[in-house]
Amino acid sequence: MYKVNAVFIGLLIAIMVTVNGVLSGHVGDYLGVLIIHIVGFVSISLILIFRKKKFDLKKDIPIYLFSGGAVGVFLVSFNNICFKELGVSLTLSLGLFGQSIASVIIDHFGFLGMEVNKFNSKKIIGFILILVGLIIMLVY
Repeated sequence: MYKVNAVFIGLLIAIMVTVNGVLSGHVGDYLGVLIIHIVGFVSISLILIFRKKKFDLKKDIPIYLFSGGAVGVFLVSFNNICFKELGVSLTLSLGLFGQSIASVIIDHFGFLGMEVNKFNSKKIIGFILILVGLIIMLVY
């Protein structure tokens, strides 16, 4: 079930990048990011209210874990900027390649409190295939 959900996430991300990029084209990059995050804030607030969830922060959470929102602002900004020049498929493909590299590094070293999962050299074959696909996309 989680694998099906992961595919669904991929579909949603493609839709999100498209909608965000088109909005950014109408209102500008920075105002677009602001609108996107305000709508996101309102949406999650309504979900929390509807589900009657309390805002309860634990005291022992490392401060760096709160940086995800700032990372999200940069993510949406760069997606919107790249969308205009590269289109959806290339923006997402290059972004997923970057995510793959970062996730392997995070897993291998156990950064950000993650469990260590050492790099398996067989994964190099997958990275090479992805890289070949990206080169083909860039050239054609």
